[in-house]
Formats: sequence, C-alpha cells, structure tokens
Amino acid sequence: MSLAAPTGGAAVVGFVRALRAEGMEVSADSTVLFARALAAVGVARRADLYWAGRATLVHRPEDVAIFERVFEACFDGGARAVPVPAVTPEGTLGLDLPGGDDASGELEALPVVQVRYSRAEVLRARDFATYSAAEHAEARRLMADVRLAGALRRSRRTRASRGHRGRPDLRAIVRRSLRAGGEPVRRSFRRPATTPRRVVLLCDVSGSMEVYARALVRFLHVAVVARGRVEAFALGTRLTRITRELSSRDPDVAVAAAARRVVDWSGGTRLGDALRAFNDEWGVRGMARGAVVVVVSDGWDRGDPELLAAQMARLARVAHRVVWVNPLKASEGYEPLAAGMAAALPYVDEFVEGHSLASLEVLAEVVAR
Repeated sequence: MSLAAPTGGAAVVGFVRALRAEGMEVSADSTVLFARALAAVGVARRADLYWAGRATLVHRPEDVAIFERVFEACFDGGARAVPVPAVTPEGTLGLDLPGGDDASGELEALPVVQVRYSRAEVLRARDFATYSAAEHAEARRLMADVRLAGALRRSRRTRASRGHRGRPDLRAIVRRSLRAGGEPVRRSFRRPATTPRRVVLLCDVSGSMEVYARALVRFLHVAVVARGRVEAFALGTRLTRITRELSSRDPDVAVAAAARRVVDWSGGTRLGDALRAFNDEWGVRGMARGAVVVVVSDGWDRGDPELLAAQMARLARVAHRVVWVNPLKASEGYEPLAAGMAAALPYVDEFVEGHSLASLEVLAEVVAR
C-alpha cells in the first residue's frame, strides 16, 4: 500500500484511529505517550516507529496481531502514514514534549479535543475511603475553605441600631445632647445582637470508621483552628476531649497530638457509654445547651441500644439541634438498620452524609442553617 502523507501529528491520529476501527482499545494517554515516544526516537527508521507504537499502544497479548496487521496496512517500507479523515476540530491540545522546540517540531499541529480538567472537582465527589496519601494531602488544603459556624442566636448583648428600632440608648442620647447645649436633638437606639451558636463535634474513631477517621479528624482540626465556638471530642469505647490538641495551626502536629491523646483509636465502639460521659460531664452542664451537636459515626455500636437511645434523648432536650453524620449513608441502598443507628435516629434533627468533601460542605450549610 503506497502512502504519501509524511509521518507527524496527523500520522499519529490516523494510525490510532485505524487501530480503534479494528477493535483495539487505545486510550488518550497511550496516544500522547506514543507521540512522545516518536519525538524521542524519531521516525527515520521503520523499526523505531514499530517498537514505539508496540510499546505504548499494545497492552494485551490479543492486541499484538491487530497492531501488526494495521501497522503493515498503514506504513510501507518508508515511515509514511495514512492521511487523516476530515474531522471538524473541537479545540486544541498542546503537548509538552521532551527535547524542546526540536522535538515538538517533529509533530505537526493537529486538531484534537480540548479537555478541561479540575482535580479539585474530582476530589470533592470522591469517597474518602478511596483516597491515596497524596489525595488526603490535597483534600486537607481544600478543607480550609469549609467554614463551620453555628446558626445565629439572639444574644443578651446589644448593639447600636440604625433607624428608630429597639430600645432608647440613654447613654448615647445624653452624650450627644452635650454637643447641643443639653437638648436631646438626636435619639439613639440599641437592639439585641446575634452570635453564632456553639458547635460540638463528636467523632467516632473506632475500627469501623477507620477509613473515614483520617479525613474527618482533619475536618475537625479545620473547624477548631477557625477560632469559632467549636468543641471536639473523640468517641470510641470512651469519651476523649481533643479540642486543645487540635488547636495547633500545624495540621500534622494537631492530628498526631489527638492520636496520642485518644488511647482507644481504631478500637471498639460504645456510643451509649461515651454519650453518657459527655452528658454528665460536659453537655447537660452547659456545653450542649443551645448548641448544635454533630455526631459523626456509622452507627455500629457494641453497647446497649437502649442506653444510647436514653442518652440521645437527654442530648436532644438540651441541644438546639442534633445532626448525625454517617459516611455509609451515601452507599446505594443504605438503610439505618444497625442497632445503634436505629436507636439514635428518632432523636436526630438532621441525618446527612459525610463521605466526601462535597458532603462536608453540605454539613457546614446544615449547621449554619
């Protein structure tokens, strides 16, 4: 088969299209790798062209015969390829090839699809359980944009009011009247101020939550260092307050300190006992009163479900709202059938997911609602 088009960018596209037409699977990454291989070895020799394609495009033994057949059909004794069918380009893709201008000059400008890719958007929807170490580090940076603040409540303090609403501010009226010879020419008013409610985070760090605990504790750290009214506790076989440990600005130092503090990390779960300790020592005495309490757990509990239900009822009576975050809720066909989850759910105001960055953003909106 005698061919006339010189080997270049058009040849790469034409050859790959011919392979795909014969039923061979060739990814975009393999195509780019093939182009880079040609830029590195050149196209002067037929053997170099053959092995560049064989090494980068063939990934299965059954594809070898297809590759050789298409290669023989597309390239004759010289290194020349089939012309590319006319295609309306959708955009351009620039290849950063090794070797500078000389290497890239071997590939002609070719029309390919322009692709927009956002790693942040991909990570937002990914399940924490599937993250790699590098993705956990990237997610930690993205978590800094999530602001966790409680819903606003009416404060006992007052602030200056614009207009004629609120109670008269006698101190300001007298102070201003001194400038007008004692006559209260201008009146001032004050009205109640608003302040964010306290947020209490109770995070399950038992063995069943291990794949999510790493990311969720990072989220607790971001919430604590934001200097809001946030308290953090770890739930396992016992209750551990970790607010002080997470207050360090360095996330690695903070998480390491919290891990040392929590002696039952990746152990069992006794949610009822841990919640009773929280209610007795912290919650009912004042920390949970009027606060937004967020429980982060999958609901798997080795303790007594009746105890858990009783402690959730106590917590619901003093808290402004109780939010339960369950990473398993995002699973297809999930139902709260675990004994602990079923016992706690009647006393929960909001039941949300917590498996990804996007779900944590939804949680922040729920807490601030």
